[in-house]
Amino acid sequence: MATVSAAVRRDWLVGYAMVAPVVLGALAFVVLPLGMVVWYSLHEWNVLAGTFTFAGADNYQRLASDGGLGDALLASLWFSIGLVVLNIALALLLAVLLNQRLPGTTTFRTFFFSPVVVSLVAWTIVWSFLLQADGGINGFLAVLGIDGPNWLRHPTTAMVSVIVVQVFKNVGLNMILFLAALQGVPEELQEAARLDGAGAWRRFRSITLPLISPTILLVSIITIVGSLEVFAQIDVLTGGGPGSSTTVLVYYLYQQAFQFNDFGYASAVAVLLFVIVLVLTLLQWQSRKRWVFHEV
Repeated sequence: MATVSAAVRRDWLVGYAMVAPVVLGALAFVVLPLGMVVWYSLHEWNVLAGTFTFAGADNYQRLASDGGLGDALLASLWFSIGLVVLNIALALLLAVLLNQRLPGTTTFRTFFFSPVVVSLVAWTIVWSFLLQADGGINGFLAVLGIDGPNWLRHPTTAMVSVIVVQVFKNVGLNMILFLAALQGVPEELQEAARLDGAGAWRRFRSITLPLISPTILLVSIITIVGSLEVFAQIDVLTGGGPGSSTTVLVYYLYQQAFQFNDFGYASAVAVLLFVIVLVLTLLQWQSRKRWVFHEV
């Protein structure tokens, strides 16, 4: 009996040793920083003035009356809607095309996936030159007899430009995820539906989509969370402008902390961002019971 107890204890120690790096990493790089952000949000903290004063819920009360925050939330909403719809739709379309085993699919796959491994800043800088008034895109339009706008200097075109740049940057990753899911759909089901007279659209809607719905859930969660964390593209392409048309929530947080040196209020904005991401993720996870049909 003592030998068994010693073996059990040894197994426990081995198990704890295996999970310890992950647990310690989560505590050090997730839980502790999050707790510190909440603590900072309860203070008025100005680094240049060297002040750190307890303010209670003042920063959170300020959130409710901050017009700039409202504009940032609206910009984040439009950016997220545009990015999620275009990214998921285009990624699924490309995956369906690649799943047809047509000639040149390997080159096609590499072409759309290569931006994923390119440096984000380098990718964005290249697009910033292309989107200038005298840039490559307007040069191409001029050949067609079209007078293109200065894409980054009008509120509507600036937001559309940022969305498109981000879509092309990450669509390859979602494409690969969808492609892997499509290749896991049993061909027998497709063949049976084809023999029953089901057309291509009916087979896609009734067989393919339900079977890849877990991947759709995963991609939607990743894309929505990523859309709420965008920063580098905004900073390089538009700097939040023109006006505040592309000042999304993360960029607004950056402005409050590093331009206005109001780290306490910036921490409150960060807590708000965390709550938004958490709520949206939980809503998507709960909604899976209604439309994810192939859970293990």
